[in-house]
Amino acid sequence: MVDDTRDLALVFAGGNAVGAYHAGTYEALHEHGLRPDWVAGASIGAVTAAIIAGNAPEDRVAKLRMFWDEATQATGPSATGLLKPRQVYNGLHALLALAWGRPSIFGHRLPGPWSALPWVPNDVALFDNRPLLRTLERLVDFEWLNRADTRLTVGCVDIETGDEVYFDTARQEVRSEHILASTAILPAFPPVEVDGRVLCDAGYTNNLPLDPLFETEPERDLLCIASDLFSLRAPRPASLDAVLERANDLIFASAPRRAVAGLRREYELRERLDPEGPAVTLLHLVYQAGADELAAKSFDFSPSSIRDRWAAGGRDAVRGLGLLRADKRASGRFEYLTLPDSLGTRKAAEPRAASAVA
Repeated sequence: MVDDTRDLALVFAGGNAVGAYHAGTYEALHEHGLRPDWVAGASIGAVTAAIIAGNAPEDRVAKLRMFWDEATQATGPSATGLLKPRQVYNGLHALLALAWGRPSIFGHRLPGPWSALPWVPNDVALFDNRPLLRTLERLVDFEWLNRADTRLTVGCVDIETGDEVYFDTARQEVRSEHILASTAILPAFPPVEVDGRVLCDAGYTNNLPLDPLFETEPERDLLCIASDLFSLRAPRPASLDAVLERANDLIFASAPRRAVAGLRREYELRERLDPEGPAVTLLHLVYQAGADELAAKSFDFSPSSIRDRWAAGGRDAVRGLGLLRADKRASGRFEYLTLPDSLGTRKAAEPRAASAVA
C-alpha cells in the first residue's frame, strides 16, 4: 500500500480500444491502496472515469473487466509473437470492428457511410454509438456517481461554438448521455444533444482534460496521475501506415504537452508569490504503442491487443509509483514526473516494419 496523504486525482485520455491501458493502470493503483478523490476523462477516458466514480471501490476493477471483456473480439487463436503476422492479426481485427461494430459500444448506422453516394440522404456519422448507453446503464450506478463521494468531470466540445464543455458532479447531475457525448468522436459517431447544446468528443482539442483540475488552485497538496494513450515521440516511420499512425498520435498528444507547459509557468509564478502554498505532483503515464500496432489501433479490439494494453497500464502504474518522492516538496510547488521510455522509443528488437494491412 502506498502511504500518501495528498488528495488524489486521476485523469484519463481518449483513444477508444487503446483505453484498456487505463483499466490496467487503475487496477494497479487500486491494488496499491490508492482511492481517487476526483476522476476526469474524455472519450474512453470518460467511460473509465464514470465506471470508477459510479461504483463502490470494491466493484470498480470487476466492472472495468466486464466492460473490456464485452468489448473484446473473440476470434479464435491469439497472434504469434512474430511482428508481421501480429500486424496482420491486429489489422484484420480493426477491419472486423469497422465492418461489424462492437455490440456493447457501437454498431451500424443507416445511411451512415452510404450517405457519400449522390442519391442517398445525408448523414453526419459512420456508426451508431447508442449501444454504449445501454452498457453504461448496466455498469455505472448513476445514483452512486452523483452522490459525489468521488468527484467526476467529463469533457466534451460544443460542435457549434468550439467551446470546451465540462460536466462535473460537484456542480450538476451527470447522466449517461453526458458520457456518450464525450465519446462522440467525429465523424465516426454522431454528436449528442444535451440540454440544447450539440456536443462531441473533445479528443481533437483536449484529449487529456487536465484543465478542470487546475481551473482554481487546489486547496491541498495534490497528486495527479494522468493516464495518456498517445505518445508525442516515436521512431522514424518507415511505411505509409506508420506515417498515418504518427499523424494521429501527434494530433491527440499535442494538447497535453501544452497543458503541462502552462502548468509549469503557472506554478513558477505561484511559487514566487507563495512558496508555502499547496504543492502539485503530476505523474504522467503514457502508453507506448508496440511495433505491431497500426494506424487503426483505436479500433483494434483483438484479445491480444486488449490484454497487452491492460498489462502495460499495470506495469507503468507500478513503475510510476516508484518515482514518487517521500519529500513531496523536494522540487518546489510543481513536480512533473514521467517514465523514461515515455519519450517514445520502442525496443530495438522491434523495428517498425512496413504495414501488412493498409
